[in-house]
Amino acid sequence: MPIEPEQKNWTWVVDAACPECGFDGSTVAFREVPRILAENSAAWPAELAREDVRTRPDDRTWSPLEYGAHVRDVHRRMTERLGLLLTEDDPAFPDWDQDATAVADRYDQQDPAVVAAELVAAGERAASAFAAVPETALGRTGRRSDGSVFTVATLATYFAHDPVHHLWDVRRASRDAAV
Repeated sequence: MPIEPEQKNWTWVVDAACPECGFDGSTVAFREVPRILAENSAAWPAELAREDVRTRPDDRTWSPLEYGAHVRDVHRRMTERLGLLLTEDDPAFPDWDQDATAVADRYDQQDPAVVAAELVAAGERAASAFAAVPETALGRTGRRSDGSVFTVATLATYFAHDPVHHLWDVRRASRDAAV
């Protein structure tokens, strides 16, 4: 069963705490982002080795496998966007429909071990790319088609929230099922 597409605009997480996962973008320094990404990536293989990795906790929530594949692709997409920010003046980011990608790429049918390895590798590439950004580039801007403008620094914070939130989603679903 397809999941209802995400409609929220999460850009506010750059300046505020997420009431769900607790990530507080207002307190995250740019230089902390590579560590956040690396630590988060390292936690995913255990989640993707779970026996229930393909099980959706309810009709509105992805399985751990689907979340893992999404996080892998978010790492890839945000690393691409960082590259655009660093090489082009005020680039327009290509649109990405995460829900269409999940269906087209059959996230639910992928091999969890492959997804885990790819997620870790993509997370490490993203962490390295953000760690290599010079201070002088932090204010460079780019934009989404919805008009949201990001600097390198705000993109990093916005990006860091996504894998943190999804790891929380997966672990919350597991805790809820145990209750």
